[in-house]
Amino acid sequence: MKKLRVGHVGGRSVYPRLFNAHPRTETVAVCDINPVALENMRATLGLSKSQCFLDYDEFLRKADLDIVVIATPIPFHAEQAIKAMENGVHVLSEVTAANRIEDCERLVRTVKKTGVKYMLAENMCYFHFIREWTKIVHEGRLGRIYYAEGEYIHQVRDLIRDPVTGELKWRAYRPPIHYISHSLGPLLMMLDDRVVKATGAGKERYTMPDLETVGAIDMQVALFKTEKGATIKILRSQVVAREPPFHYFVLYGSKGCIENTGFRLGEEWGVMYVEDEDEAVRRIECPISNPEAGSEKVGSWDKRVLSGQRLRRSYSK
Repeated sequence: MKKLRVGHVGGRSVYPRLFNAHPRTETVAVCDINPVALENMRATLGLSKSQCFLDYDEFLRKADLDIVVIATPIPFHAEQAIKAMENGVHVLSEVTAANRIEDCERLVRTVKKTGVKYMLAENMCYFHFIREWTKIVHEGRLGRIYYAEGEYIHQVRDLIRDPVTGELKWRAYRPPIHYISHSLGPLLMMLDDRVVKATGAGKERYTMPDLETVGAIDMQVALFKTEKGATIKILRSQVVAREPPFHYFVLYGSKGCIENTGFRLGEEWGVMYVEDEDEAVRRIECPISNPEAGSEKVGSWDKRVLSGQRLRRSYSK
């Protein structure tokens, strides 16, 4: 069977290696505006110079791609995805999809117009414990899920402002809550649900008081109401004085609850309680990686492209 031809834009080689490892796909071209990063990818992947591009439009025009993987900074995601789809190329885009509502609307219109596949590459949905929790929820062991929380606390001040030169980087203009998919995506996947109402709060800048951009906001919280009636709270910070960074999740259902408590300590464990099974909460393992892991993420994508199936969207319908 013919392999799907994958092109990668952005200077990291993680995705290209994954697609090369899968029997149904191969990385045939890469693109980056940084010549050094481009050469590093070329050498790592064993590509010829004719398979490497500094210009994105030329990359799309000449590389004869089935799929493009977009791993550039967030402000470029929507425009690059739209260009690829308008050229008949399927898109796997790093999160987030866009940073403006208008661009989100353009993405939806382009998918409908072109008929090609668009998928958001939310990697947290593929953490092993998230997959296991999804089974637990879908089996009904926790009953009806009525409340959930997610927290992504990760101090990246040096990626907001260069500590040596003082130069502001693109994350200086990203509100913390915009980078929410690592928390919201897995929760909505587990609940098989979507958001119908949202509100948020948080605008203070005590940690980086001299920086008057949204990226310096200390903490933001969002509350969501879902189509099935659940309430979800998400907490997000990129400047907080806290180590280690962590992803935290908790689900409350009519029959029990589950949370990855240990992640706040940098440890892969949590607790679970089910009324018909436990007398009290019990410790559970929450591993990030599946010891028997293969290329599940790439596999789920390429099967849908090959078969023409509609792709599951992480947090919208």
